[in-house]
Amino acid sequence: MLRNILVVAFGGAVGSIARYATSLLITTKKFPLNTFTVNIIGSFLIGILMGYAAKQINAQTWQLLMVTGFCGGFTTFSAFSWDVVTMLQQQRYTTALLYIFATLIIGVLFTFIGFRIAV
Repeated sequence: MLRNILVVAFGGAVGSIARYATSLLITTKKFPLNTFTVNIIGSFLIGILMGYAAKQINAQTWQLLMVTGFCGGFTTFSAFSWDVVTMLQQQRYTTALLYIFATLIIGVLFTFIGFRIAV
């Protein structure tokens, strides 16, 4: 258990550093291109990693390091994207659409509420 936690922590640290480095490399004031880029790269990466993990017999440590750790530290949007893809593969289209809209709308609403409470 502790080993798994350390694996996730290491992957998360590297992912967070990669996200920060991306924000230093890509700067724009008119459109949040750095966040957009991280979300798109993270979504693509989690697709590749989960596809690879599906072919492996014992990929738990590798999956914890790269998917939970790195992708989780790099962008949680990739996990959101993977959840949607999983629902679509299971033909749970209504649930997928509800999840997409609820996450985006409620997420932005709660960010706004939290910000208003704090200022």
